[in-house]
Amino acid sequence: MENTKKIGGLKKEDIVDIAVAAGIIGIVLMIIIPMPSFILDILIAINITVSVVILLITIFSSEVLQFSVFPSVLLVTTLFRLAINVSSTRSILSTASGGSIIEAFGNFVIGGNYVVGIIIFLIIVIIQFLVITNGAGRVSEVSARFTLDAMPGKQMSIDADLNSGIITEEEAKKRRKNLQLEADFYGSMDGASKFVKGDAIAGIIVTLINVIAGIVIGSMMMGMEIGEAASTYVRLTVGDGLVSQIPALLISTASGIIVTRAGDGTNLSRALTTQFTEFPMVLLTASGILTLLAIIPGLPTLPFLILALLTGAAGFLLTKDDKKKNQEVLDESLKAQKEAEAEAEAQSSEPENISKLVLIEPIELEIGYGLIPLADEKNGGDLLNRIASIRRQVALEMGLLLKPIRIRDNLQLKSNEYVLKIWGTIAIKVEVIPNMLMAISTSSDGLDSIQGLTTKDPTFGLDAKWIEKSSREEAELLGLTVIDPTTIIVTHVTETIKNRAYELLGRQEVKEIMDVLKEKYPTVVEELVPDLMSIGEVQKVLQNLLKERIPIKDLVTIFESLADNARLTKDVDVLSEHVRFTLNRVISNMFADENKKIVVVTLSPKLEELMSKSIQKSTQGNFIALEPSLSRKIFEAISYTIKRVQFNYSQPVILVSPRIRSAFKRFTELVFGDLFVISLNEITPDIQIVNDRMVEIDDN
Repeated sequence: MENTKKIGGLKKEDIVDIAVAAGIIGIVLMIIIPMPSFILDILIAINITVSVVILLITIFSSEVLQFSVFPSVLLVTTLFRLAINVSSTRSILSTASGGSIIEAFGNFVIGGNYVVGIIIFLIIVIIQFLVITNGAGRVSEVSARFTLDAMPGKQMSIDADLNSGIITEEEAKKRRKNLQLEADFYGSMDGASKFVKGDAIAGIIVTLINVIAGIVIGSMMMGMEIGEAASTYVRLTVGDGLVSQIPALLISTASGIIVTRAGDGTNLSRALTTQFTEFPMVLLTASGILTLLAIIPGLPTLPFLILALLTGAAGFLLTKDDKKKNQEVLDESLKAQKEAEAEAEAQSSEPENISKLVLIEPIELEIGYGLIPLADEKNGGDLLNRIASIRRQVALEMGLLLKPIRIRDNLQLKSNEYVLKIWGTIAIKVEVIPNMLMAISTSSDGLDSIQGLTTKDPTFGLDAKWIEKSSREEAELLGLTVIDPTTIIVTHVTETIKNRAYELLGRQEVKEIMDVLKEKYPTVVEELVPDLMSIGEVQKVLQNLLKERIPIKDLVTIFESLADNARLTKDVDVLSEHVRFTLNRVISNMFADENKKIVVVTLSPKLEELMSKSIQKSTQGNFIALEPSLSRKIFEAISYTIKRVQFNYSQPVILVSPRIRSAFKRFTELVFGDLFVISLNEITPDIQIVNDRMVEIDDN
């Protein structure tokens, strides 16, 4: 059953849409069709009412987006006023009557003096045109420009908050949408303010036409005396101008209020009361000045004295209120301090309270005192934001949901040193020079030609030099890659996390990943866990993949593969190999170049047979058991071979048969940490295998 109300077969929203469209078309028709006086009075009253409502909305709204339709409303109300002006002009010139409201305004303002009435009308138009409309238009123009210029920075701030876990994805989407709407609003207001300017100019022109044409028509066509014609048409024209310009002045004021409001989340009335009463001393000082003005001879005493008493009383009451608030804040602070001291004393006297100290963060980055400026946003440091973005990068590339990376300074470190801890254990510990740049090259030719401190790139171990910032251009001309200290830290931390991602995937993280997957693919999760596999077994399979840098983003494929094979075996290593076979497209793309070729090294048939016969099973998986001397021989042969092969992306790859892949990887990983071992069934048919060399050992 639909909740939307229907009237005569139409939804309520459809009726509103039709009514708005009909109203706008009706405004245009008003310009063409003559209006009787009583209808003209109703339309003028509606115009004044709408203007008052618009002004009140801008006063009570706390954000510009609460009245984001204002630019469109400004256009429609301007068109409405012009249509009324045309209709009233037709009525005045043809019948010498403009309706009761125009007559009343004309008689009230003029009061028997036409010159005064015209001057007042012109003053209102000038105030609206030169002061309010011009100022609001300029503010809209500047606000639109500044909002557009600030958009990239605000979007980066939203992304940083999202990556650090401060806001959710939904909140980030809402903020981005509001940011775009705010930019669109100020851009629209910049153009919409031109409508009000045009309306003011049109009002002056229509007034001149009414006066001149009215006198001519009255004296020549209606048989009036010139004085009588002037009296009648000036009165009606001034009344007509006022009933048009007063609503225009209200809406111009509303546009000025809405574009000059700062985004402090409060409406105009609350902002005025809060900010005008924030400094009682200002009111007391103003009271003293007004008192002096009251006793100066020649100046009226009573008005200044009354104002002095009012401001003085307000200042005194606010001062008294401030003292009371300050005392309350002080009392609360002392109370909180006593509670904290009591809690600290209780913790120190109760041994069980130290249990919180054994909890450690999954990832911590500690920096020395000299690196703090890199994290200080006030001084242009962006380390915090870039570290926060690592979580997003790892999630996109590896499919792993990391906990927030905690960053803190550590005075026990060297000044320019940083340390990355994983589960409380130091993973990396490196020094950088914050006020210099690092120039990196794959060959030493460029490095020899530039002055600097010789070092090593901490991430990939490449030869590098620390150079002055002024030498950046020279280094780039030599073909060197120049990076700043922040980039060095972020890159090093990112690569370390990727290499040790499997250590960060605990059961809780697996549960969170499964919960995310279950929202869209509940059947996939429910079929596997808990009937076929436990969370711990799924964790071990995912860890096996991450340990060899295989992304776990395609969880649907991984879980479906596990569900298919978990009925046949509970061996985690075997299940991991089945998953790798299912992810053959992912694995192939990791090592293939743009020509769909993979450069590999293979084992000789004799060596592979030897490996196959030496596999032994244990509770920790399959291992290759060989004599130490034979193992050393094989390691030397592998090292010799891979050093003479130009692999794609410098990633050494050994291709072996599926039956020994997992055992051979365990055999080599302690000596060759960056060596990738893949099997034939992990390469898709469209990929060409280039067997560059073969690992062989002597029979002796």
